[in-house]
Amino acid sequence: MLRPRRRGLASVNAEVRDGIVPAAGALAKTRDVGPAGSGQNYRIVALIIASALFMEFVDATVLATALPTMARDFGVPAPTMSIALTSYLLALAIFIPASGVLADRYGSRVIFRAAILLFMVGSLACGQAPTLEIIVVARFVQGIGGAMMIPVGRLVLLRSVAKKDMVDAMSWLLVPALIGPILGPPLGGFIVTYLDWRWIFYINLPVGLLGFWLVGRFIANFREDHPPSFDVRGFFLSGISLGSLLFGFEMLSHPGEGRAALLLVAIGLVAGARYVAGAWRRKNAILDLGLLRDETFRLSVIAGSIMRITQGAQPFLLPLMMQIGFGFSAARSGSITVATAIGSLAMKAFAPRILRRFGFRRALIVNGVLAAAGYAVCGFFGPAWPLWGIFGVLVFAGFFMSFQFTAYNTIAYDGIDKRQMSSATAFYSTLQQLMLSLGICIGALALHGAMLARGHAAPAPADFSTAFWIVTGLSLTATFWNLRFSDGAGREISGHGMPSDEAVD
Repeated sequence: MLRPRRRGLASVNAEVRDGIVPAAGALAKTRDVGPAGSGQNYRIVALIIASALFMEFVDATVLATALPTMARDFGVPAPTMSIALTSYLLALAIFIPASGVLADRYGSRVIFRAAILLFMVGSLACGQAPTLEIIVVARFVQGIGGAMMIPVGRLVLLRSVAKKDMVDAMSWLLVPALIGPILGPPLGGFIVTYLDWRWIFYINLPVGLLGFWLVGRFIANFREDHPPSFDVRGFFLSGISLGSLLFGFEMLSHPGEGRAALLLVAIGLVAGARYVAGAWRRKNAILDLGLLRDETFRLSVIAGSIMRITQGAQPFLLPLMMQIGFGFSAARSGSITVATAIGSLAMKAFAPRILRRFGFRRALIVNGVLAAAGYAVCGFFGPAWPLWGIFGVLVFAGFFMSFQFTAYNTIAYDGIDKRQMSSATAFYSTLQQLMLSLGICIGALALHGAMLARGHAAPAPADFSTAFWIVTGLSLTATFWNLRFSDGAGREISGHGMPSDEAVD
C-alpha cells in the first residue's frame, strides 16, 4: 500500500524535505489515479517533467543530424555511426520495464533525479568521447537515464494530479514528445554548422542541473511500503525481446540488412513468447499483462499503439520528402516542419473543453479520423504547393494528433488501481517506444516499396505520397478500437455529463 496522507503541492515542500511523501489521499477511493486535490502548483510539476522529457527527445533527434560530422572526426564510415543510436535503444529496451519497480522501491523522486543525473553524465561523456567505442558506452548510459525519465515522469504526474485536472496536466507532458522530433533536426543543423557537434551534448548539462534542483524542490517521493520482489527472469527475457525487436525494426529500414533484421525480429518474438507464457503466472511480472484485463487501459494501449505508427513515421518521412523530393534545404525544411509543433502547443488550451463537451469516446472517434486525415493530406504535397499551404496543413495535423495522444495517455489510467500505477506506466511506455520504432520501420518500408514498384533509384514525390497514405491508412484502423470505448469512459476525468460544479473547470 502507498502511505496515506492527503496533501496538495502548495504544502508539499516541507514534506519533501522530510523524505517520503505518500501518493494518495486518505479519503481517496481505492481506484483513484491521483489525490483528491492537485494543489495550485500542479502545472509546475507537469512543466518540470515535460522539460526533462523535452531534453531527451531533442537530444535523440539532434544527434541524427550530426552523425556524418561525427563519423568524419572519428575516422569511420558514416553508416557505422548508427551503433551510437542503437546502443541508446538497447538501454531503453532493457530498463524501461524496470522503471516502475525501482520507483516503487526507492521512490519516484529519487529515481527521477537519478535518471536526470545519469542522462547528464552520459551527455558529458558523449561530448568528451575521443573514439566511437567511448561514445557508444556513453550513449548506453544516457539511455539508462532516458529509460527512467519517461515512465517515472508520467508516474509522478499521475500521483500528483487529481482526475479533474489530468487532461490539462497530461497535455503539457505530451508536448515534448511531439515537438522534440520536429525541433531537433534544425537545431542540430545549426549546432553542426556554426558550433561543434559536441555542443549537442553539452547543452543538456544546464537544463539537467536546473531539472535536478526543481525535482527536489517541487516533486514528492512517492513510494510503496511493501514493493514487490524484482522479476529477474522477466527482466532478462523482456530485455532480449524488446532489444531484438527494436534493433530488428530499425535495421529493416536499411537496404541490405533484411536477413539480419528478420533474425532479430524472430529472436524478439520467441523471447517475448517465453516471457508472456510465464508472466501470466507471476504476480511480480516486470511487465504486468494482467493490466490488459482493464478494458479502458487495453483499448488505449491497442488504439494508441496503432496511431503511433503515423507519429513515428512522420518525423522520418516529412523532412526527407522536402529535402530529397522537393529539393528544399535543411534549414528551409526545418522552418516548415516546426508547424506541427505549433499545432501541438495550440491544442493544449482546447483539450479540456473538447473532452468536457464531447467525452472521451466521441472525441477519440472523430478526432482520430481527423488526425490521420491531416497527415494523409501530406501525401498531396508537391514542390508547387505554396509554403503557407504546407504550413497550414501541418499545423492542423499537429493539433489533432497531439489531442489524440493527450486523450489516450490520460484515459488509459482511469480504471487502474493505485498499487498498479508503476507497472502501468512502465507497460505503457514500453509499448509506446516499441510502436514509435515500428512506425519508422513501416514508413521506410513503404517508401522503399513504392520506389521498387515504380522502378525509382531515388525517392520521388509520388513515392513519399504512397508512404504517407500507407501509414495513415494503418492508423485509421484504430477507429475500430475507439468505437469500443464505453460512453462513460473517463467521465470523472473529462467532466462530460457531470454537474458543472464537479466537472473540469
